[in-house]
Amino acid sequence: MTSRERIKTIRNQPRTMEEKRKLRNIVDKEKSKQSHHTLQLKCCAQYLNSISRGYRRSKNSLSDLLSSISLWQKALKVIGGKFGTSVLSYFNFLRWLLKFNIFSFALNFSFIIIPQLTVAERNTLQFTGLEFLTGAGYFTKTVMYYGFYTNSTIRHRSSGPSYDMQLAYIFTIGAWLIACFFSLLYSMAKYFRNSFINPHIYSRGIAKFIFCWDFTVTHEKAVKLKQKNLSTEIRENLSEILQENVKFTFRQQLACFSAHVAAWLVSAGVAAACCVAVYYLAEYNSEFLRTHRDPGAVLLLPFVVSCINLIVPRFYSMFGLVERYEMPRHEVYTLLIRNIFLKISVIGILCYSWLNIVALSDEECWETFIGQEIYRLLLMDFVFSLADSFLGEFLRRIIGMRFITSLGLQEFDIARNVLELIYAQTLVWIGIFFCPLLPLIQMITLFIMFYVKYISLMRNFQPPSKAWRASQMITVFIFLLFFPSFTGVLCTLAITVWRLKPSANCGPFRGVPLFIQSIYLWIDTLRKRSGYTWVVWIYQNLISSVHFFFILTIIVLIITYLYWQITEGRKVMIRLLHEQIINEGKDKMFLIEKLTKLQDMEKRAKPSTLILERRETEQQGPLHLGECDATPDLRFRRSVQEDNLKA
Repeated sequence: MTSRERIKTIRNQPRTMEEKRKLRNIVDKEKSKQSHHTLQLKCCAQYLNSISRGYRRSKNSLSDLLSSISLWQKALKVIGGKFGTSVLSYFNFLRWLLKFNIFSFALNFSFIIIPQLTVAERNTLQFTGLEFLTGAGYFTKTVMYYGFYTNSTIRHRSSGPSYDMQLAYIFTIGAWLIACFFSLLYSMAKYFRNSFINPHIYSRGIAKFIFCWDFTVTHEKAVKLKQKNLSTEIRENLSEILQENVKFTFRQQLACFSAHVAAWLVSAGVAAACCVAVYYLAEYNSEFLRTHRDPGAVLLLPFVVSCINLIVPRFYSMFGLVERYEMPRHEVYTLLIRNIFLKISVIGILCYSWLNIVALSDEECWETFIGQEIYRLLLMDFVFSLADSFLGEFLRRIIGMRFITSLGLQEFDIARNVLELIYAQTLVWIGIFFCPLLPLIQMITLFIMFYVKYISLMRNFQPPSKAWRASQMITVFIFLLFFPSFTGVLCTLAITVWRLKPSANCGPFRGVPLFIQSIYLWIDTLRKRSGYTWVVWIYQNLISSVHFFFILTIIVLIITYLYWQITEGRKVMIRLLHEQIINEGKDKMFLIEKLTKLQDMEKRAKPSTLILERRETEQQGPLHLGECDATPDLRFRRSVQEDNLKA
């Protein structure tokens, strides 16, 4: 065999991966021993063959390494087996956000923080420990905030290379935003293709449940976990099929519609009241801080915002008792929309206050002040989430199990927990310009939150009472993270860079009228150098060109439209194939019925023909015994012969 045929044959063997690797190594050794009996390959072919073999081995070893160091693989399998894909989607989304923030921190740490640490002065402020809550004091004179960074060109030797901190700061933030944009687009396209376009989604993966088993699973606990996963997925599929066939009367539909309208009006009113309260509190927050010199006074605004984010989503969840959605997916989508409207509205009001009140005030370094505000909001949200998991969910379990047993254990609220992640990530995106270390803080909080939520889930929650598939939920989560979260962040940072004046006494952009002015000055410098005309051309024709972004937007819309048409086309094709399978089944049933009727008619016709033949034989007498012997019934022939002998 050729190398490709050998690999294909070994791959099709019903063995574990380890046994397949051993078998492949044995075959490779035998092949190398027998090489002198075969024709020698050409030098180029041998070289290409060795390269391909080395590539395959390195690829296999890399995949094994990545799978072995994959975060929380076993915990995610346990969650999926016990609670289904709906709850699992939350933890998958949390892990995706953790990887995302690791990349963001690596980028900022490499190009902003490390260069600043090489020229940083010693911090003379005293550390008291209260800085962990307020974010002020000692942390103000560290690389944590915008105001600490220098605006000079870093050069350690007179003849050594220079490092412009202004350009490094703005280009790193810009490259990070571009990477986030394309990463979100790629993730949405990937999950959209897996969740909406692949044909097995519409067939509900029945072939995987009935015909497939992973023979690489040999450990007893792993086998039981795999069986539990399969049983949970089968239950989700069957539950969804039953829910799709439910039909309501006109009176029931009218009652449901009235309940939905009332719930939406109440939720909109509550969100508007919360936004008004946050607006007035943010407007008078500066005056409140001037009159109250207590260090804990800065926590008033984050405390109120965190209380709103904790109480109002739970109030929204109570609407499910009135609305009574038959499809759990619809209830989750509704709660997501209500919560995202509340949280994004609150963040929008805070951004308006920061950009129109704080940035235009007489603050010595308003960028650092905004960074401290975002740090406090993020930290307070994390503290409230921990308190809710350790106290609220635990107390709810005690009440449901000991005092009011009719309540029982609660179910995991996917919408509320997902919106907490999106809210925190939005704050990190806004604050990364003012506090470059926010991705590191978010990494720590996400890492802790996974274990807190995992332990709370196993102890305080029960599996969903209505099983349902959540194969498309991760796509919805990333879409909500992209719009309105990331698009709102882009608008906020664009206003900051193009419209606001930097502080005159702090930060890398001190001394320039606008943040974007540093790029304008850099482009003017490059115009005078003949070797950098291509950079000027890229800036003029691509970056600063409205037509380029218009064409880019059109391309993205066309790709989205094509994906949508592919989805609709495959849906139509799968529906036609389903109808064809149903029609073929009906044809087979019709043919089987006709065949059964013919067999029944033959069985009924056989006794009558035998009786007629016997009567004819008795009437004809012994002259026609030869004809009687030709009849197919042996018992009939024996009876005729006995009668003839007696005669």
